[in-house]
Amino acid sequence: MRKYFITGLLILVPLAITLWVLNLIISTMDQSLLLLPESWRPEAVFGFRIPGLGTILTLMIIFLTGLATRNFVGKHVVYAWELFLTRIPVVSTIYTSVKQVSDTLFSSSGNAFRKAVLVQYPRQGSWTIAFLTGVPGGDVRNHLRGDYVSIYVPTTPNPTSGFFLMVPRAEAIELDMNVDEALKYIVSMGVVSPEYFEKKLIIDPSKVVSLTDPADHH
Repeated sequence: MRKYFITGLLILVPLAITLWVLNLIISTMDQSLLLLPESWRPEAVFGFRIPGLGTILTLMIIFLTGLATRNFVGKHVVYAWELFLTRIPVVSTIYTSVKQVSDTLFSSSGNAFRKAVLVQYPRQGSWTIAFLTGVPGGDVRNHLRGDYVSIYVPTTPNPTSGFFLMVPRAEAIELDMNVDEALKYIVSMGVVSPEYFEKKLIIDPSKVVSLTDPADHH
């Protein structure tokens, strides 16, 4: 009985969590229907709520916004809008900070969260996986001697919270592991381990030094 119960859990728990996450995402994106006038909402038109319709609307808004801002006129509109926001005292600080973070994370040319590294944390001899986010900036650079990198150390099983650290580059070991594999490893608390492969040492034959005395060949 215990074996069958555990087998059932192994099948149903991942499915239940997946459905819960999808429901959370869809229900959140469905809130975009509140932007429509009441007479245009599904409840008023069809007489009942249609799950997922707001998700489609949200994706369309995101796509059309990106499409509109790619041309010459759209870029000027965005520039004028951002100039207006930066003139509002409190809004300026929040908007600028969020935009810098989003540009760094989602830009195709950025390196943030593109590499997983192995670092010693929270003490010497204890290792954890972190993500490279860049290099120290501002006045911080004046107080750090040497080559440093900025890293994000996520907590487990919730990687959305964590710690921001600046460590010597030599102490951050770059892993041959993509971000998805590293996140799975962290979220599963080490249970779902990435595939292991042993790195082989490649020896250049031209640089091999013979230890045999040449006189032995005569």
